[in-house]
Amino acid sequence: MAFAGKFSLMRETKGLGELGRNDPCWCGSGLKYKKCHMAGDSRTPAPEKTRWIPQRSSGQRAPSTLIKTDAQIEGIRKACHLTRELLDMLEKRVAAGISTDEINGWVHEMTFSRGAKSAPLNYKGFPKSVCTSVNGEVCHAIPGERVLVSGDIVNVDVSPILGGFYGDASRMFLIGEVSESARRLVQVTRECLEIGIAQVRPGGFVGDIGQAIQTHAEKHGFSVVRDFVGHGVGVRFHEEPQIPHFGRKGHGPPLLPGMIFTIEPMINAGDWRIKILPDGWTAVTVDGSLSAQWEHTLLVTTEGVEVLTA
Repeated sequence: MAFAGKFSLMRETKGLGELGRNDPCWCGSGLKYKKCHMAGDSRTPAPEKTRWIPQRSSGQRAPSTLIKTDAQIEGIRKACHLTRELLDMLEKRVAAGISTDEINGWVHEMTFSRGAKSAPLNYKGFPKSVCTSVNGEVCHAIPGERVLVSGDIVNVDVSPILGGFYGDASRMFLIGEVSESARRLVQVTRECLEIGIAQVRPGGFVGDIGQAIQTHAEKHGFSVVRDFVGHGVGVRFHEEPQIPHFGRKGHGPPLLPGMIFTIEPMINAGDWRIKILPDGWTAVTVDGSLSAQWEHTLLVTTEGVEVLTA
């Protein structure tokens, strides 16, 4: 769930330690830190226990607190398995004639029946247990009375807390007879997620993920949302590092075994820019074009990557 954003829309943690003003920004944008995130980051001090480890190959630094213990990984893995089960449950239920609030109710009921809680519920005032973003809604749409109709595309974003650990994933659902252009957008967005996952390996960089996703999306004539990004997850809902879905190969924080984060590209059929509706949550495309998103939670292993929510 992409509450953390490139422009610090809803960030919870910073942890930038001693990153120099002329260093490349940690987000992978390719800009100097002073021209990108420095002003926003300076308003929130780094956690006392976070230190940054120099990486000679790129000049980036990685916070040592991001490496999960074996016990934490096992707990997060269980939460991610529940995340997958919740989305699997919806595969048989989401259809034309169903309201987005019904989707929320199903997820809420199953989450609590498994002894878990829903991370979005009451998070910074968010009133529901899932996000249900339809058509031109990019993310964070609040479930309500809207009834799905044939031709709609909808993203459902699920984030349970089980045993104190967090899982996070989302899927697209195609309702009835969907246009070929909508179907193509959904397919390319899923390919973007898969291509991004393929870049995850020890010794790689966050920018590798972003460049691969951006290149694939733009090759097909689509655009990548900049305002929301993937993020570390597991012990808290949103942790470092942030994972932009655009960027430059070899830039950004290094990928190290034990890191857990989401990749969740939001791909628009038109303009990449978004606006927030008066409810304070729902992000929509500025030009009314369709938007799609797929999300998984990943663990960087010593050999590559494990998709925890697959």
